[in-house]
Amino acid sequence: MWHVYILECRDKTLYVGVTKNVTQRLKQHNHSKASKYTRGRTPVVLKYQEEHSNKTTALKREHQLKRWSRQKKLALIEGNKAKLIELAKSREDFKS
Repeated sequence: MWHVYILECRDKTLYVGVTKNVTQRLKQHNHSKASKYTRGRTPVVLKYQEEHSNKTTALKREHQLKRWSRQKKLALIEGNKAKLIELAKSREDFKS
């Protein structure tokens, strides 16, 4: 199983990543042994995770989430489907 996860950093920024072991990866982030981005922003807190059956789908989802706005990521973390739909529609309007 692969996992896509969202961390909240000490400075309140959000970090999206992918791993096979969320617990181990979270420890690595908090011990400054993971990504360069989180290294100076510890402690980090796990806010969201989802499972994927293979690495390819997990990486595609990670890429998708990294392109999302902070608002949209927060709606996902909160499980607010109505807000996700609203933000997706406003993005479509923005493209027009």
